Amino acid sequence: MRILLVNWQDRDNPQGGGAEIHLHEIFGRLAARGHQVTLLCGGWPGCPPRATLDGIAVHRVGTRHSFPFLARAYFRKHLAESFEVLVEDVNKVPLYTPRWTTKPVVTLVPHLFGGTAFQELAAPLAAAVWLAERPLGPVYRKVPFEAISDSTRDDLAERGIPKSSVEVIYPGIDTVSYTPLAGTRAAVPTFSYLGRLKKYKGVHLVIRAFAHMKHPTAVLEIAGAGDYRARLEALSQSLDLGERVRFLGRIGEAEKLALLRRSWALVFASPKEGWGITNLEAAACATPVVASNSPGIRESVRHEETGFLVKHGDCAAMAAAMDRLAGDVALVERLGLQARTFAESFTWERAAEQTESHLARVAARA
Repeated sequence: MRILLVNWQDRDNPQGGGAEIHLHEIFGRLAARGHQVTLLCGGWPGCPPRATLDGIAVHRVGTRHSFPFLARAYFRKHLAESFEVLVEDVNKVPLYTPRWTTKPVVTLVPHLFGGTAFQELAAPLAAAVWLAERPLGPVYRKVPFEAISDSTRDDLAERGIPKSSVEVIYPGIDTVSYTPLAGTRAAVPTFSYLGRLKKYKGVHLVIRAFAHMKHPTAVLEIAGAGDYRARLEALSQSLDLGERVRFLGRIGEAEKLALLRRSWALVFASPKEGWGITNLEAAACATPVVASNSPGIRESVRHEETGFLVKHGDCAAMAAAMDRLAGDVALVERLGLQARTFAESFTWERAAEQTESHLARVAARA
């Protein structure tokens, strides 16, 4: 097949995250299988306009701010005849690609922001994001979808997309790179957060829960970058947590692996996610997860089997779960072993095969 991807960013973009990793893991494998894969996306200041990543031909147009205004014109001029099926990754604001072409379109949805946009953005911008998602039903109703979780499928159904049109394909996890290693667990109870430092990610709730813990020697390590870091540091200081909370900044893959291996649990308090790949990365390292029982997240953590799910925003309940682990290293190890087994059931190869099969069916119907 000749496949055209449309996404706001590629994995080399400094603003890239889990959605870009997901896109490249799957479609890089399809490129390796012989499919012709092209990606139309936004760029960043100083980036090369063309690149080849994972066998995918990348066309960068504008920046994350100008891309939605330039993408359609570039598509018409350079890419309109180059594909058999177009896959729009609705990672942020929909681009309404069904209006671009009469060829088959498949919409890939990691998750939708919905009301969570108001937790992160200024009210006018949040309202714009929220309103941009409203026409999904009318514009995309006849378009086949791929969702990365049942929660996202249900979210789409609430917006008028028939559930029968949504194929749920769970993401994979690299269980070869992410592995447990005996003797690397920290000597003192160590908890970690790994991800962007954004308000909507709920890192402030993790810090508040940590402050409620009864174990005075416990440590919280926060890895990631974002514009909310200064406020999180101020919160930690106001709670008199001292050096027990450590901000590591943006870390590389080797440091990330070491962090997950030494942690007694990964802690995640987002109100909504598409899935929670970081939870599976921790699980692959035999590290339990303590997380909010939120849409998407609840599918990547099995309560009392691979970790604990608590009511979102209930810092006392989250602290109690962390205390339970901090006081019982045998429980940490038991949940960790079960988490590793759980993670091994999710592979990128399976996700790529299911995506390939779905796109082939769509192309055949067309």
